[in-house]
Amino acid sequence: MPIRRLLKTRKYTPDEIELLNEAFDRALRALGLVDRDDPLCEMVARTVIEVGVAGASAKEIAETAVARIGLR
Repeated sequence: MPIRRLLKTRKYTPDEIELLNEAFDRALRALGLVDRDDPLCEMVARTVIEVGVAGASAKEIAETAVARIGLR
């Protein structure tokens, strides 16, 4: 799972990790991505982390990340 690897680059609280993981899963579902080894998943993970620093809900983070990627 690409987001776990990326989350190791900075200190996150357990709540932040849970929020970003949930947002990542929501974004993958919204994009119809199933294969976590798909290179697009890393793009989604990076975007979720970037958006997640704003402190929004998992749903808002996922929706913003999906919109920024522009595939939907």
